[in-house]
Amino acid sequence: MTIRLGDVVPDFDAETTEGPIRFHEWLGDSWGVLFSHPRNFTPVCTTELGQVARLKPEFDRRNVKVIGLSVDPLDAHEKWAQDIAETQGYAPNFPLIADPDRTISGLYDMIHPNASDTMTVRSVFVVGPDKKLKLSLTYPASAGRNFDEILRVIDSLQLTAQHAVATPANWKDGEDVIIVPSVSDEAAKEKFPGGWKTLKPYLRMVAQPGK
Repeated sequence: MTIRLGDVVPDFDAETTEGPIRFHEWLGDSWGVLFSHPRNFTPVCTTELGQVARLKPEFDRRNVKVIGLSVDPLDAHEKWAQDIAETQGYAPNFPLIADPDRTISGLYDMIHPNASDTMTVRSVFVVGPDKKLKLSLTYPASAGRNFDEILRVIDSLQLTAQHAVATPANWKDGEDVIIVPSVSDEAAKEKFPGGWKTLKPYLRMVAQPGK
């Protein structure tokens, strides 16, 4: 099953290291990040889970719940958490889904036969409070994910969901943004009374709303 941007993501029941959940209910009114791991006790995954644990206060500040998934059983997750704490300095402080029958992996198309018939690729799904897919990323098993980048994109998604703006290349929170072309100059005067800089009729830069 291919999930496209804007689709409502599949709901599912799962066993996790923090107890059973129903995914949509667990998300509630929060944003969510669901990310998969090819297998427990692998080196790249170990570093990633430690990094997400370190960054969890940043996700919390943005009203984002994070949850990991692996095709290994629950008891293996608990043993792995000890290794993560020992080597990375942070134990997982968010739930990890056990998906040994690969039901959830199949729902989210996390198993790519060209990479592996049994293990998930490094997938990332960012889900909005409306339960719709806002972003998806797929990495090969050999490449660790950049979770600072995922936080940056979440900043953009949350900002552009509230205001008629888009974010330029390499944008970071606090920097100027772009007024979307669908907003006329007349309408922009009301939305952005402080004015903006017109580089081209289709490219109008304005200070980030709320900053």
